[in-house]
Amino acid sequence: MRFSLQREVLLKPLSQVVNVVERRHTLPVLANLLVRVRDGQLALTGSDLEVEMVSRIAVEDSENGETTVPARKLFEIVRALPDGSRVTLTLREDKLTVQAGRSRFSLTCLPANDFPALDEVDATDRVQVPETGLRELLERTAFAMAQQDVRFYLNGLLFDLRDGLLRCVATDGHRLALCEIPLEEGHAGKRQIIVPRKGVLELQRLLEGSDRLLELELGKGHIRVNRDDVTFTSKLIDGKFPDYEAVIPIGAKLEVKVDREALRAALQRTAILSNEKYRGIRVEVSRDLLRISAHNPEQEEAQEELEAQTSVDELSIGFNVTYLLDALGSLRDEYVILMLRDANSSALVRGADNARARHVVMPLRL
Repeated sequence: MRFSLQREVLLKPLSQVVNVVERRHTLPVLANLLVRVRDGQLALTGSDLEVEMVSRIAVEDSENGETTVPARKLFEIVRALPDGSRVTLTLREDKLTVQAGRSRFSLTCLPANDFPALDEVDATDRVQVPETGLRELLERTAFAMAQQDVRFYLNGLLFDLRDGLLRCVATDGHRLALCEIPLEEGHAGKRQIIVPRKGVLELQRLLEGSDRLLELELGKGHIRVNRDDVTFTSKLIDGKFPDYEAVIPIGAKLEVKVDREALRAALQRTAILSNEKYRGIRVEVSRDLLRISAHNPEQEEAQEELEAQTSVDELSIGFNVTYLLDALGSLRDEYVILMLRDANSSALVRGADNARARHVVMPLRL
């Protein structure tokens, strides 16, 4: 096996797949990348048995062959080479030689046959999604996933296909994030799958801002995302996601419209003097005014006042300030709307101009 290409061209697919490789592993071959050259095309594969990523790129001066090579070492070597270098990789028996100018490195390989392949995805549903659309769905919801929750089905992101829409939902039990986009061909069926946290984060890292269409293949136990240069596959969480629609407050008719950036900045300042453990702040709404305050055990206090468009006479409600800031950070509108019911009910946060992304934040007793 042999191939040659520019350092920068090799570095991009390497950086995509190396993140999938776990630093701690049970099988020595899982610390390696599968490197395969076929008919002028290089395929690099990284896997941890849960998530697999295959990145493809055209190469010159190539000879067919395959092997597995230590992932981090190869990545660090290529990254450390000078810009503009031409890199040649040659396999001789169980050694891969990496050469660029006067630099030469020899890496020990393991047989390609030892590299585990994920099961084939027996796709029961196929949908096409613009890359920008999928990226937006993940950016606006992934932050609300639980981390190592005993309710394992919360440690991932729900993909909900319904009524010609693709909806992503995440919750950790204290807040919920939801975003949806229409599907171009108007997918008629209904389907729910839960993608695990690592799969979501790797997919988020992979997606770029282009309008090209991605194909999503949904199988019984896997999701696969196909792009012209990359194939991403992740196992699914085998569990039932809670009925998230029941959590969205329906009777929240008290509406507060406020400048998103002004509210975000006021919350960040107030948070400085909030209780470090509970991160609680109080939001008081009165006619055309929003007052935010915080106290801590050292008897310190912060208070901010903002103009707001509201006809609410008097309402006071406590929140975890981190959850509010996360919700505001994922929205893009100039103005946001807080939908409230009473001091003991969840708040609905959404953009003033579109309701495609919605966030539910539970109240906090102060």
